[in-house]
Amino acid sequence: MTQYIILFNLLFTVLFVSFGQASPQTVTFKSTDGLTVTADLYMIADREAPFIILFHQAGYSRGEYREIAPKLNALGFNCMAVDQRSGGEVNGIVNETHKRAEEAGMKTKYADAFPDLEAALSYVKVNFKPKNLIIWGSSYSSALVFVLAAKYPDDVDGILSFSPGNYFKMDGKTIADYAGEVTCPVFITSAKSERESWQSIFDSLKSTDKNRFLPEEKGYHGSKALWAENKGHNEYWKAVKEFLKRWE
Repeated sequence: MTQYIILFNLLFTVLFVSFGQASPQTVTFKSTDGLTVTADLYMIADREAPFIILFHQAGYSRGEYREIAPKLNALGFNCMAVDQRSGGEVNGIVNETHKRAEEAGMKTKYADAFPDLEAALSYVKVNFKPKNLIIWGSSYSSALVFVLAAKYPDDVDGILSFSPGNYFKMDGKTIADYAGEVTCPVFITSAKSERESWQSIFDSLKSTDKNRFLPEEKGYHGSKALWAENKGHNEYWKAVKEFLKRWE
């Protein structure tokens, strides 16, 4: 019996060291318009490690990153997966920010979620002060991360954008217009058929360190391309890891 207890404790320790913690810590903070935002922190032992803020796709929640964030921890990154007000539920995780916004009668369209991205950036910057801060978007939020980086160039060190597009305008400007103001390293990927949706964004980037990846097969929309259940996920992971080497 004692041997089994020792073995269990050893296994737990290995998992804890590998992924930073057995499960995420859920936190809340105020958006710039007062709405309470929910997020999950995935932290490793090194509090000064590079930090990635993870934003989900349409109709989803922070649950989009339940499988992805621990793998990013294993690569040496702290992470925070955010519930934006434009969303729903995925992997059994309800979007708490969306729920509160609807209860308060607030707008929940794609562009309405931008204050939540601003608040997440501020929360991480103030509370963790990482040497490097990377923002990661999926579907509609993969467009909003270009707006965020353009507006806060001194706070964003890199962008990963999964299936972006000129989905909307903000202050009369397209996402490609905002991309023209982005100078940090950028990685864009998507399903194979979606290239035309983001080519103008890629071409507009001011950054001299811009990278793109398309899968051999059809691929998937958004960050779920990295889920183990989806064919070709290893291709995507290889490209992501290569890009993230800049901050290792």
